[in-house]
Amino acid sequence: MASLSKIRFFLITLTLTLALGSCNKKNDVIPDVYVDFTLDINDPEFVNLSSIGGAVAVGSYTNNWGRGAAGYAGDGIIIARGVDEFYAYDRTCPYDYALDESTVKVNIDITGFAKALCPKCSTSYELISFGTPASGIGRYPLKNYKTSFDGRYVRVWNNY
Repeated sequence: MASLSKIRFFLITLTLTLALGSCNKKNDVIPDVYVDFTLDINDPEFVNLSSIGGAVAVGSYTNNWGRGAAGYAGDGIIIARGVDEFYAYDRTCPYDYALDESTVKVNIDITGFAKALCPKCSTSYELISFGTPASGIGRYPLKNYKTSFDGRYVRVWNNY
C-alpha cells in the first residue's frame, strides 16, 4: 500500500512539474529582437489599416523608425487590423528559419484576406488569427509582437 502512495505522489509531482514548466516556454522560433514604434493610422502611408483585414509592412526605413521597426534580421514587421484590435508580426518565416536558420521575408498576400505568404516555402499565414499557418508546409506561427490602440495611434513593442 505504501508503494502505491509513493507512485501516486511521484506521478502527481511529475505532472505538476511538467505543467508548470511548460507555462514558461515560448513557442517562438524567431529569436527576440528589440521592437518599439508607434504609427498614426491617419498617415496616408497606412491607409490599408483603415479597414478590417487591412495590412501594411514596415521596416527600419519607415518614418525613420530605425531598428525599433526592423524586426529580426531587418526583415520588417507586418501590422494587420482585426475587428477590435491590431496584430503585429515579424516578417521572417518561422518555417525556413527553423529548417536552416535562413531569413526569408514573408509578404502580404494581396490575393487573400488578411494573409501573408512565404515566397520560399509557400506557407500562407492568417494575419488576424495570431499568424497561424493556413496552408503550406509551415507549422509554426509568425512571431507576434504586442500592440495597443488608442483610437488613432497603434503602438507595437516587445519586452526585449
